[in-house]
Formats: sequence, C-alpha cells, structure tokens
Amino acid sequence: MDLWWVLLYTMIIFVPFLLMQISSTFKFHFKIFSYCILCLTLSALAVPVCLLKNGGRTVDNMRIIRAFVRTMKYVYGLRFQVKGLENFQIDGPCVIISNHQSVLDMMGLMEILPDRCVQIAKRELIFAGSVGLITYLGGVIYINRKRTSDAKSVMAGVAQAMIDDNLKVWVYPEGTRNNSGDLLPFKKGAFHLALQAKVPIIPVVYSSFTSFYDKRKSLFSGGIIKVEILPKIEISGLKEDDISGLTEQCFHDMRQVFFRLSGKPYTPIKPNASSQ
Repeated sequence: MDLWWVLLYTMIIFVPFLLMQISSTFKFHFKIFSYCILCLTLSALAVPVCLLKNGGRTVDNMRIIRAFVRTMKYVYGLRFQVKGLENFQIDGPCVIISNHQSVLDMMGLMEILPDRCVQIAKRELIFAGSVGLITYLGGVIYINRKRTSDAKSVMAGVAQAMIDDNLKVWVYPEGTRNNSGDLLPFKKGAFHLALQAKVPIIPVVYSSFTSFYDKRKSLFSGGIIKVEILPKIEISGLKEDDISGLTEQCFHDMRQVFFRLSGKPYTPIKPNASSQ
C-alpha cells in the first residue's frame, strides 16, 4: 500500500510537469491556477499579521500586504524597472491613475505602492476568500459598478476620506482589464474624484505585458515590466466643464508613454475617442 501512495504522489508531481513541457495551453492555465493559489495563501498568511499589528481595517495594513505581494515576482520571473518614484513624494492626498492589463497588475501595484494609498475596486472582490478579507483589512474601497447612483455617493465619501485621513487613492480609469497592447478609453470617475477632493492627479504607466503574458497565445513567462511615474497634474482652477478635456489629455499622454515603454511605434488616434 505504501508503494502505491509513493507512485500516486510521484504521478501528481510528475504529470503536471510533463504536461507543462508539451502543452503551452496547459502551462498557461496551470500557472494562472498556481498564481491564484499563491494569492490566496499569501493573503491568508498576511491576515493574522495585519490583525496583530494594527487591530483591524486600516490603510496602514497596506505596508504588510505590500511586503507579502512583493515576493511573488521571484516565483514568476518578473523584474521591474521603475522611473519617477520621486513624483510620489508629495504632501497631502492625491489620485493615482494607471493602466490596467491583467491579474498580474497586483504585483506591479504593490511594487511601487506609496504609503497611505488605497485602491478602488469592484464590490465582488470582497467575496474572494482570503484575498477579499485582506483587501478589506487594507482599506480598499469597494463600489458597485452596476449602480451608478451608489458609485457616485461612494465617490463623494471617498473625496471626504481623502482629506480627513490624508489618503492617496489608486484608480484604473480604463475600468476593466485590457491586455490588447493598447489603452482603453478612460472613464471620468477618477478625474471627478480629484476635482471634488481638490487634489492633484499622478499618472502611472506600465509597459505592455504582451511579450510575456497573453491569454490569446496561452503565454505566461518571465519578463521585464517598465514603470514610469509621471509628474503630478494640478487641477486647481479647473471646473466640471474641464473634466472631458483633462481626461482626454491624460489618456493621450499616458498612451504615448505606454508605447514608448513597450518599445512600440506610437500611433495617434482621433480626438474625442478617448473619453466616455
């Protein structure tokens, strides 16, 4: 009986390894599965540390979460080349906007996350097991994207919390993941938030993941991610009527940087195609 158990465990370890060598599709899905398991495991390990150190839900837990997540890049062979970190060194709150490509964005986020910074995420995330619990403890702000009126009231509360608690808020203005090798048109929520809170905007651009991560090609390998943190954009003096122009300008500026970081030729798009 003991021999059969040895054979079974050997098969469990050897068969996935063999399939990874002969099937790129299996390798891709296996690595995504392992990524999800690692996220759940690290989140579960971080929960008691956060509770013991800070007692409950607070943005200060983001330091602990950041330390755990930063270990993941070594598992998946990712390296980050970061430029412009000094642009995060500002007094007071701000809105940080960045492009959003895949589930791997969490590693990129935690690689450069400044202190006292929380993210805005869809409400469904809170139900994602230990990941949902750790995001709650880290102070992540949840919105129900299906209820526009609810989202607007949440944003009003976020603007006040930014001022009261000296928070930076990280928003993905594309609104959804996009691994197409380009940027999606920006939604205006982040810009309305900055205007309402009267705080500057800091754009962050990550290079394209498509050279090492592409669902369409079942590709998931190691690679280099270039990150550039751009100078803050002051919004003092702007009004609601200026939001569309600001959204479009940020989209075009970040898109130019995205193509440069990704080593791709920049192709301009028609005006007014970048905002919704």
